[in-house]
Parts: sequence; C-alpha cells; structure tokens
Amino acid sequence: MTTLFDIFAYLSVVLHGLGLVAQTVLVGSVGFVLLVDVSCRPDRQPGVHAVASGCRRIIQWAALGTVTAVIAATALNAVILGESLDVSGREVAGAAFVASGAIRAAAAAVVGMIVSLGPPWPARTRLTIIAASALLIGAAVATSHAVARLDQSGMMLLATALHQLGAALWLGGLPCFWLALRHAGTPEIASSIGSRFSGVAAAGVAMITGGAVVFATSYIGALNAVYGTAYGLMALTKSALFAMLLLLGLANFRAVRRIAIHGGATRRVGRFVEVEMAIGFAVLMAAASLTSLPPAVDLAEDRVALFDIAARMTPAWPGLASPDHATLAISALQARLDAEARAAQATSRPQAFVPGSGSLPPRNAYDIAWSEYNHHWAGLLVTLMGLAALARRSGRAPWAQHWPLLFLLLAVFLFLRADPEVWPMGELGLVESLKDPEVAQHRLFEAIIVAFSLFEWGVSTGRLVSRRLARVFPLLILLGGTLLLTHSHALGNVKEELLIEVTHLPIAVLGIIAGWARWLEVEAPQDEGRWAGWLWPGCFVVIGLLLLGYREA
Repeated sequence: MTTLFDIFAYLSVVLHGLGLVAQTVLVGSVGFVLLVDVSCRPDRQPGVHAVASGCRRIIQWAALGTVTAVIAATALNAVILGESLDVSGREVAGAAFVASGAIRAAAAAVVGMIVSLGPPWPARTRLTIIAASALLIGAAVATSHAVARLDQSGMMLLATALHQLGAALWLGGLPCFWLALRHAGTPEIASSIGSRFSGVAAAGVAMITGGAVVFATSYIGALNAVYGTAYGLMALTKSALFAMLLLLGLANFRAVRRIAIHGGATRRVGRFVEVEMAIGFAVLMAAASLTSLPPAVDLAEDRVALFDIAARMTPAWPGLASPDHATLAISALQARLDAEARAAQATSRPQAFVPGSGSLPPRNAYDIAWSEYNHHWAGLLVTLMGLAALARRSGRAPWAQHWPLLFLLLAVFLFLRADPEVWPMGELGLVESLKDPEVAQHRLFEAIIVAFSLFEWGVSTGRLVSRRLARVFPLLILLGGTLLLTHSHALGNVKEELLIEVTHLPIAVLGIIAGWARWLEVEAPQDEGRWAGWLWPGCFVVIGLLLLGYREA
C-alpha cells in the first residue's frame, strides 16, 4: 500500500488525463455528428455513409475509453482515501468523487449504447444523447478546482463547463473531421463538411478562450504567480501549446475554403488535422496535470522570485566531471549504517532507502552534482543528434544517416546513471526500484528512447521503407514530450522542484514540436516536409543546449 501511495500522484494525473482525452473525443464526436450533421440523416452518397459509420466507431471507442479511465481513476482514489483515513468501503462510497465518477461512467456508457443503435435518430433520441453528454461534462466539472473555491464558485463552475465543452467541440471533433476528409468522396462534400466544422470549432475556441480568461484572473491573479508557481508555469505551457493549435486551426480554416476549388487541399488539411490532434492530446494531458496542482493564488508564500529563475537559467559552463558514487547521500548513509551494524553485531542489515516506503530519498551536494553531470552529458548527446540529423538533411554527409544510434548511447547512459541507487551502480534491484515513481518514469523514458533509436535508424538507413513504421519515431517523440508534462520530481522542496520544471517544460514543448514536424516530413516530404525536415533537428539542438545549461544549484 505504501508503494501505491508513492505512485498515486503520477498514476492519478495519467489516468485523469486519459479520461479527459476520451471524454473530450466522446462529446466532441457527438457534437460533430449532431452539429455538422453527417450521420444523423440517410444520404445516398457512399462517402457520407462511410463517414457516418466511422463516426459511430469513434464514439463507441471513446465511450469505452471514458468508462475505463474513469472507473480506474475513481477506484484508485477510493483505495487511497480508504487506506489513508482508515475508513470503511461504505464511507468511501459516499464521497463526492465516487458519485461523480459513477455518473461520468454511466453517462458515457449511455451515449455509447445509443449511438451503437445507429441512425436515423428521432428528436427524442438526440435530446437523450445531448442530455447524457451534458451530464458527463457536469459530473467532470464537479471534481474540478471550481468546486473548492469559496468565492465566485458559480462563475467558476460555468467557466469550467464552457472550457471543457469548447475543447470537446474543437479538439474532440477533430478525429471525426479527419475521417470525413478521408471518406467524403468528392471535394464538394469535403468542403461542405469542413465549412460546417469550422463554425463549430470557432465556437469552441471562443468558449475555451473565455474560460481561460476567467481561470487566469481567479486561479493565477498576478504576474509573479505565472512564473513563480508550478500552476502558473503549467498554465503558461498549456497556453503555448494552445497558441500552436490556433495557428494550425487558422491555416486549416483558410485551406478549407480552397478544397472545393483545388481537391489536393484536402490532403493538406488532413495532415494539419493530424498535427492538431497530437498537440490537442498534449494540451489535454497538461490540463490534467493542472488539476493536480494547487491554484497559484493559494501559494502566495511559496512563489519563486524572477531573480532566482534568472540566476538558475543563466548559462554556465557544463560540468562534465562526475562526483564519486560513494559520496552520494544514499551510499554514504548506507556505509554508515553498515558500520554501525557491524559494531553492534546486528543480525539484520538496515537499508538507507527503501522504495515504496513513503519517504523521500536523502540528497546532498554530491547528488546535485551527479544530477547536473547526467543532464549535461545527455545534453551533449542530444545536441550531437540534432547536428547529425541536420547534416543528414543537407544531403552532404552520408555517414550522418546513422545518427539515430546515438539514442542507444543515451539510453544506456541514462540506464546506468539516472538512478545511482539502483543496480548496477547501486544495491537496489531493478524490480524493487520500480516502486519509486521517479525511477519508474525514468525506465519508461529509457524504453521509449530505445524505440526511437531502432525505428528511426531503420528508416534513416533505408532498412525500413514502410510509411507506417516511419511514423513510429515522430509518435514516440510526441508521446515522450507529452509524458514529460506529467513527469514529477519527489524533492519535498516546492521551490526547488519548480526551478527544475522551468527547464523541463520548455523541453517538453520542443519535443512536441519536433514530433509533429517529423510527422509532416514523413507524410509530405515534398510539401510541408521541406521546411519541417529542418525544424525538428533544430528543436533537438535547442533541447540539448537547455540540458547543457541545466543546474540544480
């Protein structure tokens, strides 16, 4: 159970994020079907029938995803609450979040089942679907920050509901819109669907923006809370991703108008919709991370000053020399405990740190130097990757096609160095160490990096010619950047943790940019890929430079 406590925060954010994504797609797909009016009415056009069938499948899968994620998150919260307060299951079942989770799961299931029956839908059926979708959003709002506010709670509840509805109408409707572009049949039908969806998406953007303004004034409130708190920084990161979405949405809005004239524009719109979906996923995961953080207005005493951030971010020569492993806090403490046990002739050997015990590992100045050394060498490797990828893009360096193998070197380096208390450098076993959520996250990132290397090396050298396999690399970069938004550091020091996030959040955004830029290069090498092929290696170089400048003191 102590292990569950340790990983609760991370699992909670991930499950909540996945549930939010599924809910957004579910409500957005319903909105697409009802407002864009593709699958509600019979039509003789075969393309429209294909769109209608595809939209139903998306709604069914989104409903299943919502039910699964909500039940998992609610069960996890219930177990933690019951164990932490030592209360009975009946008492836990009466908690507000349990009722909210049950309502969300039931509402999503109702929508999925009704849609499975297929069109045509009479007015009463449509009203039932709308009511269930509204209940789903309402139940989600019931567990938001707005409920806990003592002042202006009504306005905050309304703003939260509109914010989620706006995200659903725009971001949640993108999968159905993408499907419609692929199966519409003729440019005229695609143009008609695109024009109608543009209006719905514009309304969604207005709702999102209106809710964001209310959140900024009520949850943040001051400029120093934007850069001085974790909530403010995450909100700023989310805003940067939202700005990218707006630019892509504007480009698509203009391109939709040209579909009827130039049918080739449909493919371009489809590619940018794919990028919108990827960034939208990251935005929703960032939103889930925001809900796990206390609002900035409640942290007036724990804000980091701009001077401290500037001092931490000031470039300095990277440290490429590592401290001795024996000087680290856990190693030194273990050596002292071993000496005391020998002196007392104890039969058992105490451990300096036990993962899953609920306590934070000790740290000293050498641990900080160790962490900085790791980041600096990782930064050097990532910088070399970016430069080698740029050299390959130039076409003048045939040897540079093997640049992805540097990922393997990075993965091995992180496996050995990221967690010095774990085997092979430390005494903790690999399985035992996974009880520590930070170690578990590191292992996940290392696995993703290995996949980076193998797939992209095969594509770069021509060993893999399948376009599907070429998509693995950009998808994993996007996934890695998104997961970095939810990555946590158990330091027990709010201000120090925030100073670390100041460097990690820009890396996450750059990773997301690199992912969709590489995606465009794969999907349209002769169009958008011509400039996107230079963009993503450049992002790698900047990420490497940020890591080279990383400091914890």
